[in-house]
Amino acid sequence: MIETSGVIEKEQGNGFYLVTLEQPEGHQCLCRAAGKLTKFRIKLLAGDKVLVEISPYDLTRGRITYRERNAGGNTKSSSSKQGNIKKNK
Repeated sequence: MIETSGVIEKEQGNGFYLVTLEQPEGHQCLCRAAGKLTKFRIKLLAGDKVLVEISPYDLTRGRITYRERNAGGNTKSSSSKQGNIKKNK
């Protein structure tokens, strides 16, 4: 198996994702989430950086094995949560 990293371009539907790989540069392949990702309900969105396993027999298909975490942490801001709090007078 060939393991490389890439970025999800878009969701194709039916559990498939179009991924642009970093090595070889610009190569695109159609990938499906691995069993552990679906088992633990890991969400995959466009723009996520992922690790992909590709078979040497078919370089157009692959399996997403890992989604890298965001460096910024939680994407939701805390200010949106404060808007729902009612103030007692």
